[in-house]
Amino acid sequence: MLTPKQYKLLMFINKTIKETGCCPSFDEMKNALGLKSKSGIHALIDALVERNFLRKMPHKARALEVLRLPKLKPSSIIAEEKLKEEALLGATVEIPLYGKIAAGTPIEAIANETDKINIPFNMIHGGEFYALKIEGDSMIEAGIMDGDTVIIKRCNIARNGDIAVALVDDSEATLKKIKRDGNDILLIPYNKDYETRRLPAQRVKIQGILSSLIRTYH
Repeated sequence: MLTPKQYKLLMFINKTIKETGCCPSFDEMKNALGLKSKSGIHALIDALVERNFLRKMPHKARALEVLRLPKLKPSSIIAEEKLKEEALLGATVEIPLYGKIAAGTPIEAIANETDKINIPFNMIHGGEFYALKIEGDSMIEAGIMDGDTVIIKRCNIARNGDIAVALVDDSEATLKKIKRDGNDILLIPYNKDYETRRLPAQRVKIQGILSSLIRTYH
């Protein structure tokens, strides 16, 4: 089994080569492992070459080839990753809460931030998010109820079938399933008591898509 530093260096080299097509520099390796000198990196590389995890490419400066990856992680790495996961599970992040949005008849668009809300870190990833309070019952068959807080990933494009915040005529906002039909956009409710709205595409701007939902039980 590799030592923790050998394992971290091998995985860093493999990741960098996959992402960039180039081997990382010795300075990059040193910084990634938090070492103070390059001599420690040379010793780790020599050990990985000796154990047939790496191969030095002849006639190329600092060129390394990953031959194989270890089947097992060092126990200290496993423990470290577990601690990070546990920390993330308890972590929260603050996002803006823009107020109420209709899930029935559209209401005036929410333009100004009114408050903030803390949500679990693992509920969001890869983008900018904001929260809205649901008002109305037109999305109940999608499990979105009056009083729920929806977490929206900010974007200006929605695919067919996405539940998105649609801004109509720059003045009304609503949460609906989106479907494009020629030059029109359909705003589709999830409640048989409500009718689908068909609007010219130029009248509708997408403000974000539904990412997750928070419900409070009283």
